[in-house]
Amino acid sequence: MTPQHKLDLDPEAVRTARRLAARAAEPIIAMARSHTTVSVERALLRLAGLSGADADGRPWANHLCDAVRDQVGLEHGVALPVWDALASGPHGSLRELAQAAAAGKASFRLPSGGDAETARQASRQAARGGIARIDRRRAEREAMLRQVGDPPHPLIYLIVATGDIYEDIPQAQAAAREGADVVAVIRSTGQSLLDFVPEGATREGYAGTYATQENFRLMRAALDDVSRELGRYVRLTNYASGLCMPEIATLAGLERLDMMLNDCMYGIIFRDINPRRTFIDQRFSRQIHARAGIVINTGEDNYLTTADAVDAAHTVVVSQLLNERFGHEAGLADAQLGLGHAFEIDPAVPQSFRLELAHAQLVRELFPAAPLKYMPPTKHMTGNIFAGYLLDAFFNLAGVLTGQSIILVGMMTEGIHTPWLADRDLALENVRYVRDACGALAEDFVPRPGGFVAQRARQVLAESIDLLERVADDGLLTAIAEGTFGVTRRPADGGKGLEGVVERAPGYHNPAIEILDAEDPHGAHASEQEVPA
Repeated sequence: MTPQHKLDLDPEAVRTARRLAARAAEPIIAMARSHTTVSVERALLRLAGLSGADADGRPWANHLCDAVRDQVGLEHGVALPVWDALASGPHGSLRELAQAAAAGKASFRLPSGGDAETARQASRQAARGGIARIDRRRAEREAMLRQVGDPPHPLIYLIVATGDIYEDIPQAQAAAREGADVVAVIRSTGQSLLDFVPEGATREGYAGTYATQENFRLMRAALDDVSRELGRYVRLTNYASGLCMPEIATLAGLERLDMMLNDCMYGIIFRDINPRRTFIDQRFSRQIHARAGIVINTGEDNYLTTADAVDAAHTVVVSQLLNERFGHEAGLADAQLGLGHAFEIDPAVPQSFRLELAHAQLVRELFPAAPLKYMPPTKHMTGNIFAGYLLDAFFNLAGVLTGQSIILVGMMTEGIHTPWLADRDLALENVRYVRDACGALAEDFVPRPGGFVAQRARQVLAESIDLLERVADDGLLTAIAEGTFGVTRRPADGGKGLEGVVERAPGYHNPAIEILDAEDPHGAHASEQEVPA
């Protein structure tokens, strides 16, 4: 019996769920294809090589994009006005042009005729150069995997983030030496609400470390060093969410990150980012991830921190199906869809472990080729570290039994403080023991036909279909506004960043989107690093 057939799910019910998810997603996809945002336009500039910031830390990409918007608008994109200005003015580079724009000494127009064609070709060449750099970084990853080898699965995922990149690096290397296969550098609190990407190496983050291109570069180099030392490739994760999602995705591709947190609704629900802004930014960011061979991690686990994990189990599945549809449309392969879920049922609930197994096995069977990311208990962790350590062991066991691909390390001090290094060491020992002791135990875990686990899984799938029907009929933006996911209401025209959304005019030109839309992101990369399910 194959892993995807243990629950005897009705194939027609699964097909119905996917059809409904596609119908619910279609208006959002159409909106993303007919609009742009300031961050999408800035991402093009970064892809073309524009970096750096002024003395106050404001990026040149922001200065240049804002100047174009103020003078001619963004309805046609930044490409034509910017490369027309480069062709016709005294500025020898994007940075010189941005500096002049910041000083009020650059003028922009929307070119026409031969001038427009000249600008179009120049911008396409610049975008092509950036995409070629991403392609080279992807090829580097594949070479590294061949050179040092891939670790056994499930991958062990651990978070580091001191706020100081130079403190993060030795912690990340120590974590790798103790068994971590994926290191996530969690972002500084509030960065998702910044409408610019900080510049340079940073040492003063808050409950996390700022996501910057230089921080990406430093950590990637450090993990490459420890990968060679250990003889296994250690993956690097960061966060492509918030108001600069497309730009951070672009920087991740340029600096060879391996995974990125990139969920279709997390920023909307938990950071109050405007829904329209989020969905438009998301499409471009996922196109970049697809091209870069980056595995996305989605955030459905967060719903269960605000909603009941039993009552809301079906909302997780619905969001996963929507994330799958949005991901496929943007070019992501199944092996790049690190769909998230979590072990968050109150341990006091009778049969809680059986319920967890039912939910985890259902997700495994619905997405058999996806590198699922399984999140540990957090909501019901208390100051009892011994009970917490036991609960984490049950979580690790559930992950192995149901064949999860990526297991985030649970911390017994989750409910007390930011875990110390010693806590992380014990947590790694816990997950290593369970993974090694169980081996391929998933082969032997077969729920009894018609039993508790199978019936619960089918119930959650049926509830998911019912909800998808309502979402498809009423619209996803309406469902979000009504608090369907994570019991948090977010209206379509509320939240942060709506002012950065622009409807495309006829003749809109973004050469990066045109290239990414036209080309197979996986054409020459049949053996990319994507994590096997």
